[in-house]
Amino acid sequence: MILGLSIAAFTKLHVAISLIGIVSGLVVLYGMLGAQRMPGWTALFLVTTVLTSVTGFMFPAVTLTPAAIFGAISLAVLAVALLALYVFHANGAWRWIYVVTALIALYLNVFVLVVQSFQKIAFLHPLAPNGSEPPFLVAQTIVLLTFLWLGFGAVRKFHPEAMAPARR
Repeated sequence: MILGLSIAAFTKLHVAISLIGIVSGLVVLYGMLGAQRMPGWTALFLVTTVLTSVTGFMFPAVTLTPAAIFGAISLAVLAVALLALYVFHANGAWRWIYVVTALIALYLNVFVLVVQSFQKIAFLHPLAPNGSEPPFLVAQTIVLLTFLWLGFGAVRKFHPEAMAPARR
């Protein structure tokens, strides 16, 4: 049991939080590309992405796993994203630092989504049962290249000068 839930129920909760984080992160990315502030979606993305990593650490593990490493990296980049956005209001260099760290966190979640998809979805699993076969590598390469392309666009287009607190 984890937090009073069976492992199966906790896994479903963890997956739901992860999917909410991914969907809200994609909405935030869309907003960045359109130079739009989306404070509600951004808060939802950041909170659920932090919760994804935190709940991931609650699963029983005897050794250090790739999931734990991804979770630690995600929490580190999210700490910087939160600092850049909520403390420094994405001013100056903190703008691109926020965009890059937020998108790294989103990318890590999508990377894990692809891994889990190849492990758990019946028609994908035979294509890459070990997670190192060409279909898996092609899928992950497409995801990486897409994030690099969109991330470059987001850094160029997202200029939230209006994010600083209003001055009277």
